Amino acid sequence: MSNKPAAPRISLFWKYFLALFAAVVVPLLFAGSVEAWFGYRDQRTGLNNMLDAEARGAAAKIQDFIEGIRDQLGWAVLLPWPESADEKRRLDAFLVLRQVPAIESLSLVDAAGRERLFLSRIGLNRIESGRDQSGEPAVAGARSHRTWFGPVTFQRGSEPFMTIAVAGNRPSAGVAMAEVNLKLIWDVISAIQVGRTGEAFVLDRPGRLIAHPDISLVLRADEAATKPLRDLRASILTRPGEAIAGRDVTGGKVLAATAPISGVDWSVIVKQPVVEAFGPIYAALWRTIALLIAGAGLAAMLAYWLSRRMVEPIMLLEDGVGRIGAGHFEHRIHLETGDEFERLATRFNEMASELAVSQERSERINRLKRFLAPQVAELVERTGDDHLLDGRRVDVVVAFCDLRGFTAFSARAEPETVIGMLGDYYSTLETVVATHGATLTNFSGDGAMVLFNAPVPCDDPALGALEMARDMQIGVHELLASRHSLDHRLGFGVGLAMGPATVGRIGSEGRLDYTAIGNVVNLASRLCSIADDFEVLCDRAAAQSVGSRLPLVALEARVLKGYDRPVAIYSLVVAGKA
Repeated sequence: MSNKPAAPRISLFWKYFLALFAAVVVPLLFAGSVEAWFGYRDQRTGLNNMLDAEARGAAAKIQDFIEGIRDQLGWAVLLPWPESADEKRRLDAFLVLRQVPAIESLSLVDAAGRERLFLSRIGLNRIESGRDQSGEPAVAGARSHRTWFGPVTFQRGSEPFMTIAVAGNRPSAGVAMAEVNLKLIWDVISAIQVGRTGEAFVLDRPGRLIAHPDISLVLRADEAATKPLRDLRASILTRPGEAIAGRDVTGGKVLAATAPISGVDWSVIVKQPVVEAFGPIYAALWRTIALLIAGAGLAAMLAYWLSRRMVEPIMLLEDGVGRIGAGHFEHRIHLETGDEFERLATRFNEMASELAVSQERSERINRLKRFLAPQVAELVERTGDDHLLDGRRVDVVVAFCDLRGFTAFSARAEPETVIGMLGDYYSTLETVVATHGATLTNFSGDGAMVLFNAPVPCDDPALGALEMARDMQIGVHELLASRHSLDHRLGFGVGLAMGPATVGRIGSEGRLDYTAIGNVVNLASRLCSIADDFEVLCDRAAAQSVGSRLPLVALEARVLKGYDRPVAIYSLVVAGKA
């Protein structure tokens, strides 16, 4: 025995508590998580505001670009058209082309819708051509709304163009129509920069790319290549007012916001790479991770020191639990640590003792349940008196029952159907037998044998047996009715007899059954064999014992197999019998 002084008694809770708090992992983790969360929220809010402001600013610049063109066109339709050629109007038109480099061609139409002047940077000019332009959508739209913006078209499959039409203040001033080369919006878009590497681009209503810092994307007019940009805009529109993460044409992850350009129904999208947008948050996270790693290292050292003091009792507990789990319930765990480990070992030892008792009782009940009804097995185990199962002579009521037409049914039906039917049939019989406190000795095919008054005595066994037979008929026929589709010719008959019999355990060491032997068993079996569907037959002894308490009808005496004289037979009237 060791002479070392007893270790101070301190609970396992305080050992862990002091170790974890000394390691400061939890406070660091909590502080780092809170800082990261609030930092992310603040940064996200700032990014939302910044990107939204950039998008609105870019939309305003592009709108100014378009409105500048519209205003210049308005100067060309200030005065009414004279009947003859107007040299001053031609000079004004040339001035508009010079003031607005984005206009590739300019057409002036008078109040009657005739083309009076057409100027182009790349084609031939026309003066007083008189072409009827009144049916053009641009002329009709300008007359209806003063200003008309046409859809974006890509001439020669690459360069984006748009028609702008402006009507004069008076109908007599006519309409000015201009084909605008939108390539020049590149100057506006390329000047917009979000952060260090962020940029902006413009999509029209169908999602075609109109302007982008990389002008080659616009000139290619490749809808497949610009699909990520359309998907990005669609994602933003599902959550308006909030910057959304997505992918750009290069596959990089970006944070983007959008703003509409009124009049032309375009969208300006500004985007910034996520890495750049959340750079401050990433830096803070790395600092927090470094602190957590340092705290985790301190915690690991403390945990190692603590585990060295805990390893021996844990190993003893592990070994003891393994032995108990393997069924060695006699094993005991010996620990003297003065803390929760010692109390846990004591609980395991108590559990092993209880498991040993429970296992012994369970094995005994399982052995009894092989040939006894569950309630009888429980009674024998509870009283501890298994002499109830010894062979003896006693008055019993024996009941036999089986299905009518089952042999033909099993020959026609599928094996799975037969097995399923028998399972439900056995369950019904077992429920009724258990309810009436009888002993179900065995099943044989579609038949069963049930004992009353053995091994446990009961009052008025004949009355109980007939009531059980009645409930069997009702329960089985309800089952057959629910299985009507299987075979409508299936039926159920019961026969029972009362008299002395030898009852007790019979069999070998590996297989025991509790049964009855005697003439009463044979008589009950014969009565069952002649019982029709929905019929319960009994002998005179059972009928006289019951008397008038149940509706019994005397039938004609019959000579049964194995009997020289006719046997008196009685039939129980079962409610619901057809």
